[in-house]
Amino acid sequence: MLKLRNIMTTDVVSVTPLTTLRDAMELLARRHVSGAPVLQGDKVVGVVSASDLIGFAASQPGVPTEQEEPGDTEWRDWSDLPVPDVSDAEDEPSAEFFTDLWDDAGAEVTERMASVEGPEWNVLEEHEVREVMTRRLWALKPGDAVEQAAELMSRAGIHRVLVVDEGALVGIVTGTDIARAVAEGKVQARTYVFNRDREFREPWS
Repeated sequence: MLKLRNIMTTDVVSVTPLTTLRDAMELLARRHVSGAPVLQGDKVVGVVSASDLIGFAASQPGVPTEQEEPGDTEWRDWSDLPVPDVSDAEDEPSAEFFTDLWDDAGAEVTERMASVEGPEWNVLEEHEVREVMTRRLWALKPGDAVEQAAELMSRAGIHRVLVVDEGALVGIVTGTDIARAVAEGKVQARTYVFNRDREFREPWS
């Protein structure tokens, strides 16, 4: 059984609650990652994604506004999540969805990012990660199975899982890590047995 410690990324890109949104966006772009855990000292207090940053900037008129004080971090118990109905599942919005929210959506992406005078950049400089980060955290242990992480991502509708050992962040596993493990044949296929009612059960159950 393949464990998370065998596929997780240990060189984790992270930010702090006080990192400005602009610095966070630049870091994610520079390291080519779509999200990062938010650390306060050694403690994980949230997760921020590129979608969080873009969505926040796009929703602002360009003038910084007062934000409510964020609440406490909430760790979630994934085992109680319902199994998703794949037939009704909706894909994550495409890049076009987010670009349509920018005032200068007609410009090239590189052009927009090179110009730091626009209102969206002012907003990113005036606000911090703690204002937009997700405080509902999902974590597994290094010894947990890769299949368990895949099931968690499917049920929770997330793209990354924190790997925590005795309260300390030791790595992160993304959907890409799992897909790569499957492509390389590292994840074993399960065998199912059907009973008379055509209901399947795992052979060890």
